[in-house]
Parts: sequence; structure tokens; C-alpha cells
Amino acid sequence: MKALSFHGETGEAGGMQAEPATDPRYMALAARTADTTFFYGVVSTGIFCRVGCGARLPRHENVRFFDSAAAARRAGYRACKRCRPDAAPEDVVAAACRRIEAAETPPSLAALSQAAGLSPFHFHRLFKAATGLTPRAYAAAHRAARLRAALTPAASVTQAIYESGYQSSGRFYADAADTLGMAPAAYKAGAPGEAIVYGTVACALGTILVAASAKGICAIALGDAPDPLIAALRAKFPAACLADDPAFATTIKAVIAAVEAPKTRFDLPLDIRGTAFQRRVWQALRDIQAGETVSYTEIATSIGAPTSARAVASACAANTLAVLIPCHRAVRADGTLSGYRWGVKRKRHLLWAEGAAID
Repeated sequence: MKALSFHGETGEAGGMQAEPATDPRYMALAARTADTTFFYGVVSTGIFCRVGCGARLPRHENVRFFDSAAAARRAGYRACKRCRPDAAPEDVVAAACRRIEAAETPPSLAALSQAAGLSPFHFHRLFKAATGLTPRAYAAAHRAARLRAALTPAASVTQAIYESGYQSSGRFYADAADTLGMAPAAYKAGAPGEAIVYGTVACALGTILVAASAKGICAIALGDAPDPLIAALRAKFPAACLADDPAFATTIKAVIAAVEAPKTRFDLPLDIRGTAFQRRVWQALRDIQAGETVSYTEIATSIGAPTSARAVASACAANTLAVLIPCHRAVRADGTLSGYRWGVKRKRHLLWAEGAAID
């Protein structure tokens, strides 16, 4: 076997070693922490692993630590086939996401961590750091998307339960209430009987449509004319009782005031319908102060999912509550304006009105 070298790499341990009880890296290894800043090699096998590898804990005297996979390879170690230390953490998580999405029923944490070659604890920490969600919450969010897709007018609720991957009708109905904002049968039928009041009015951004359910404002849309906005609302809730109520003008004025005086705090009740991840992004958007802009990456970091900038951008695009959930304050990493559901010109106008520094 090729002779192993343990010296010459910045930050790697070789030769003299501390005692197990005082060696912080070995203590982290023994605890199987989610530390991804270093790797360890085992002298007796010539293999190097991630800290969270599910393999048996090696003896302290047989362990050498490295700051990178490349450093371990240069020292003569082979990559572990179980935890695949050469693969980027985001690739490991992406593979787990694909496994969850392809499964008929949500895989267990044990099954996911075993497939990733990591201990359950380490895999759980790694997955949450990358996505902002636990594996169970990610599976629930994916089921919610499948739920909406399965609840077509031609499908039965029982069929939707099966196709969405739910193992019990109780869990299905509980999730449906939060995700859809109504009973599954009502959503499938286009929200029959649900009372939604709406109104349109001209404003500095063109035409604004505001709609509200019994829970609160459920839609704020911007456009060039009322008819397309109303048609889109009817398409979303084809069997709901939509009413253009003159008394709703007070709420519309409050929304307009939020557009014209964005630095004033407004506590209008909202009927927010979305997945767990979308709700976390939307809450982070609401925490951004008027006149400030934040990159998608910064938002991803703030919700504990630093590698999910693209998913954050998708959540911004899915926002149906313009202005009150201020997705216009989310920009690219270089500060330039990216796409906006209601047009980049309106995004620029909103930021200009708030006094934000934009190009």
C-alpha cells in the first residue's frame, strides 16, 4: 500500500497529537457534529471520511485530520464510498431531495441518512442548513405541492390522498387546511361558497386588485387594467362567491396607503396560503425595512438555508400579496433588479418611492 504522509498541509494534524479528551476535532468526530470544515483519515484503512460519516468511530491514535478533501488525497488517503467526502454538501442534499420527491411515501430519516452515508444527526443538520427545512418538513412541503396538483375537478379526494403520498386521511386534511386555506373538497371544486370580496382601483402602479377572504387579504395584484386581474382571480377560485363590494373600499385605501407611504407600519390581516418554506421566505421579506434591499442569498442565510437562493427567488415569484409581502425588496447579489411578478418597472418604482439606493 502507498505510504501515507501526514505532514505539510496547512491546518492538518500529523505527528504529535493531543489526548482524546482534549482534542477538539476528535471530540467533534466522536459527537458526530455537523462540522463540515474538516475531514478525517484513518491510518489503519487508508480511507478518509466526513466528520458525520456513519462508520464506526476509529481509535484516536489512528486518526489524522485535514482541512479539505484534496489535502487528504494528497496525503495518500482514498475517499470513503459510504459518505462520499469528495461530493459537495449541496450535492448530498440535492440527492436526498430527489429521493424524497421520487418516493411514494416520505422516507425515514434513517433511510435518508443511510443513503447519504452519514449519521442521522449529521445528515439532519446538513439538510436543514442547506434547505432551511428538516427532511420531514421538506417532504411535507413536497406533498403539499402534489396535493394541489392532485386536487383537480376530475379527481376524487381519496385519489388525491393516495397520489399525494399521505398515509392517513387525518394528516392529509390537517395539511390541506394550512396549505389550501380551505377543505380539500372545496379547493377541488374551485372554492364553492367561499366568500371573497374584491375591488380594483387606479394607482401610481397602474391598476391594483385587492381581494379578501374571511381570514384576511388573500390577493393583491398589479396590472395595466382591471379585467385581466379579475379574470385571474376568478380562474383561481372559479366556484367561489366573488363580490365587488363598495364597502371593501376602506381596505383597498389601506393597501394603497401602504404603497404610497411604505415607511408607515400597517397591520392588515392576511390570508397567507403556501408551503412551509414559502411562508418562511415571506416572513423574512416582511422583516425587511422600507428603503432597504436584501439579496436572495442573504434572505436564504437569514432563514437558515444559505444554499437555497434559487428556492428563495421562486418563493418570491409565488407571492400573491404584492407590497404587503414586499418581494420587491429582494434583489440580486450585485444589487441589480431581477424579475418581478408584476414587472420590473413597478419594482423599480416601489423601491424609488421607499428611497432605496438602486441603479
